[in-house]
Amino acid sequence: DILKIRDYKKDTITDIATGEITPTNLPKSDVLYYEMNDDAWCAIRPSGTEPKIKLYFGVKGESKKEAQERLNRLMNDKVFKIQA
Repeated sequence: DILKIRDYKKDTITDIATGEITPTNLPKSDVLYYEMNDDAWCAIRPSGTEPKIKLYFGVKGESKKEAQERLNRLMNDKVFKIQA
């Protein structure tokens, strides 16, 4: 589940549960950052040199195997899975 969305271009952090919007207080950048449950996250930004979008994922697990399983589930979630 997505808990918060950070929009660095708009300088906002939106709490999904409450709708509260606070500033990031960071430099403006063309990046969206999705904070999820279980300390997982995804950041999305355009490439600076190519016509593509880059996605970055982060997860935590009790072991490398558990973290890899969580990463695989997250990357294959219908929200993030992109097909050409």
